[in-house]
Amino acid sequence: MRIVIALGGNALLRRGEPMTAENQRANVRLASERIAEVAPDNELVIAHGNGPQVGLLALQAAAYTEVKAYPLDVLGAQTEAMIGYVIEQELGNILPPEQPLATLLTMIEVDRDDPAFATPTKPIGPTYDRETAEVLAAEGGWTIAADGDRFRRVVASPRPRRIFEIRPIRTLLESGAIVICAGGGGIPTMFDEHGKLHGVEAVIDKDLASALLARELDADLLVIATDVDGVYVDFGTPQQRRLGVVTPDELEGLDLPVGSMGPKVEAACRFARASGKEAVIGSLADIADIVRGTAGTRVRLS
Repeated sequence: MRIVIALGGNALLRRGEPMTAENQRANVRLASERIAEVAPDNELVIAHGNGPQVGLLALQAAAYTEVKAYPLDVLGAQTEAMIGYVIEQELGNILPPEQPLATLLTMIEVDRDDPAFATPTKPIGPTYDRETAEVLAAEGGWTIAADGDRFRRVVASPRPRRIFEIRPIRTLLESGAIVICAGGGGIPTMFDEHGKLHGVEAVIDKDLASALLARELDADLLVIATDVDGVYVDFGTPQQRRLGVVTPDELEGLDLPVGSMGPKVEAACRFARASGKEAVIGSLADIADIVRGTAGTRVRLS
């Protein structure tokens, strides 16, 4: 079975943890142990988030004032390589030595007229108290937004349109490699009025990019792995109930919190409708049961 796994941010860094290399590696090691359970007899493609890592690189770059700070597309490319390296190493320490692994920098096209550029919503980087966030916003020209009782930088999140490296991804997959790609939603790029391709100061949602990736690879299953075991109605109340099998129409018709679950629901629905196959939102810890069909919220046409 061909499976695309979209790793949530908790697979790399848990909320409140210091953003050290050691913490991120420890979390990737745990994620790799789970992924290794489903590696035998399956073709795997792994995507992942990178918001905190991009934010950290941006802060580090801002501390060096001799040159202009690097743009988000370049920082995105750096984090794709960094996170891919750690995933490759940790998976390689678990899987048989003959299992090939490959990380591929992935450019994804966005529309320069996407309305998202007028309303930044995608959080990146660490959280701050209000006073610190406002100072940083003034200094860097940031847009900030509330994240619980804290604040984070937010940037535009345009829709993914095309994956430029889809052919080499497919070639690697068909040769038996586990492919790590589209990290952080891919590197956002677009064509200018002269037809030249260049990077964009934005972040593509990794779940929507993963849905596009799964669709273009003709995947049998899209797994959106997060820190909860599915989508809940009446979450946080005595009546809360996890959804089992649900259609896209039913899922979109529910009154669910927007939050971080919104893009996951949208991505699952998009893949199910476009492919006629199944997307599952669930816990990374349950990934073996998700692949067996016994865990997570399963989104399919019927």
